[in-house]
Amino acid sequence: MSGGPPLEVKVWGPFACFTRPEMKVERVSYPVMTPSAARGVLEAILWKPEFSWQVREIWVLNEIRHFSILRNEVNAKAAVSSAKGWAVRGGGYYADEDRAQRHTLALRDVAYLIKADIVLKPHTGGEVAKYRDMFRRRVNRGQCHHRPYLGCREFSAHFGCPDGSERPVEIMDDLGRMLFDMDFTSDESGRGNPIFFSARLEHGILRVPPNLYRRKEG
Repeated sequence: MSGGPPLEVKVWGPFACFTRPEMKVERVSYPVMTPSAARGVLEAILWKPEFSWQVREIWVLNEIRHFSILRNEVNAKAAVSSAKGWAVRGGGYYADEDRAQRHTLALRDVAYLIKADIVLKPHTGGEVAKYRDMFRRRVNRGQCHHRPYLGCREFSAHFGCPDGSERPVEIMDDLGRMLFDMDFTSDESGRGNPIFFSARLEHGILRVPPNLYRRKEG
């Protein structure tokens, strides 16, 4: 049980990029924050193994504005085996030899209102009210485990309590298939299957179907 109305937090920042997973090389952002990105913001503020976050609604508070940038990135991924090999055989990694310039279509001047529930896990004792109060206190004080970000770690986010004046922008849009979350296997391999849903902005509000959580938990 979530125990009461959804908790709310306002997040905003100058830049955001909620990358569409089908884009393999060039990053292209969804036009709005995804449920998994919203959960990441919530967990940055408060995470406990006793409960999970379930995002209910994401309100788009600012007009959707895009911008494009070119960024220098590297092609190879860091690997422990490579570093161990350099220690034995010599050598190393030189970013200048592995650099690539990639295009990013991102969002600017974003602001969202996230509404979510705290759902206790079956093994948890106690009351959900304790964690709800803990979250409110941390938001009021600006406390977080690590700085929340808007899709990419370099796009850091500000957060605070809503003041009651927040209103979603008047946008109606069919967003198509949006990434909900990853369903990771239980064999500790790190492999996971993406879960998508048909997303739609209704008067500036993205509503997350509750059945997606039942499917993920099942």
